[in-house]
Amino acid sequence: MINGNFVTAFIAAAGMGKRMNAPINKQFLSIEGVPILAQTIKKIEASKYVDFILLIIKSSDLNYLSQIISKYKINTNYKICYGGNERQDSINNGLMNMPKSTDIILTHDGARPFVCVEKIDQAIESVFETGACTLANKVKDTIKVSYDGKNADYTPNRALLWQVQTPQVFLADVLKSAYKQAYSEGYYGTDDCSLVEKTGRKIKLIDNSYDNIKITTKEDLIFAKAILRKKDL
Repeated sequence: MINGNFVTAFIAAAGMGKRMNAPINKQFLSIEGVPILAQTIKKIEASKYVDFILLIIKSSDLNYLSQIISKYKINTNYKICYGGNERQDSINNGLMNMPKSTDIILTHDGARPFVCVEKIDQAIESVFETGACTLANKVKDTIKVSYDGKNADYTPNRALLWQVQTPQVFLADVLKSAYKQAYSEGYYGTDDCSLVEKTGRKIKLIDNSYDNIKITTKEDLIFAKAILRKKDL
């Protein structure tokens, strides 16, 4: 809780993980012997502000999650709910299953286990500035825009570009309103912030470490092990 506001953290772990090409969903793969999702959960519940955790998974993955809970425990109050066809549908299911006392919503990818706890807290503290904020990195590479997927049409100014991460944090009424508008307009966004932007609200960007990767491909597992080794030095 922060300033009397009840904080619910959504951990989105209902993705298919097709790019990983693994026999189980990526969140349940292990890095150095510990499942990715278990590492993510521990980071979120280490926040001094998170009051409740909502675990959003595929119904077919309940057994995997049960094994994690049995072995690693969850000391924060939590609930399990099931995802939808798209991530947006999964978060929407979360909105319908979160505690009614929720004042602040944090959404985080289950496959981002390296988020810094201090940055989680900073994001929660910053939400009062605009009602919405996200961890992000300044883009390091030059980006090209291609309309046909074959040829570069123009190069946006790299100094203006940010790579958005999670967690993303919102005042509950702000996110609920954004989701209501998105579904009424038939709009699907690539992240929660994009839905809030459609309502005209500004998103505060919080500069973050490049270690906060989303583990999506087999190559990311190699990067993940390197990050863990660096943290152990």
